Amino acid sequence: MMKFNSLKNEIPLPIRLFLGKALLFFIAWEIIYGVFLLDSNVLNNLLTSHVAVSSAFVLNNLSPMSGFTAKEEIYTEVLGGETTNIKSSVIYHNNYKVLNIAHACNGLELLVLYIGFIVCMPSKIVRKILYIILGVILLDFINILRCVGLIYLQEYFHAYFQFAHHYLFKIIVYTATFLIWVFYSRKINFKNESIQIG
Repeated sequence: MMKFNSLKNEIPLPIRLFLGKALLFFIAWEIIYGVFLLDSNVLNNLLTSHVAVSSAFVLNNLSPMSGFTAKEEIYTEVLGGETTNIKSSVIYHNNYKVLNIAHACNGLELLVLYIGFIVCMPSKIVRKILYIILGVILLDFINILRCVGLIYLQEYFHAYFQFAHHYLFKIIVYTATFLIWVFYSRKINFKNESIQIG
């Protein structure tokens, strides 16, 4: 117990306050998601469908390619001996399946992580709201471009698809998130954190 107190006292108060708020935000999100959102999948379904429809729109209207459609599909998966129906969004190119967008790829967890960081950092409420709105729009757009890039690789450079899917595009998305955080953190004064909280 003594070591924990001495270790705790070595961490500056503003950092402890930030970590405490981050822990509370994480617990609150897990409770809200687990109790209200997980079973219904309303948020996941909306976001996954949005990413698929937007990706097809970008491909059809803002690229030299065309003939893409997004469709909702349900497939069955056996998890722990139980059969579960899982909804996903699939992008077709001239009725040929080119990309399956599962809930894990819709960017929800990244958006929550991004928002949590902004909420927990000390700053004016207006600035927080502005960065949350602009950041969510930007990260959502980057995720859509990621899907567009994956489809392009699937169509023309299939050998690079797996590498881009598992590594390259994830690095790009997380780097963009980190850069927004760095930009947001530039004008933050941690000295006032204890005053703002108390």
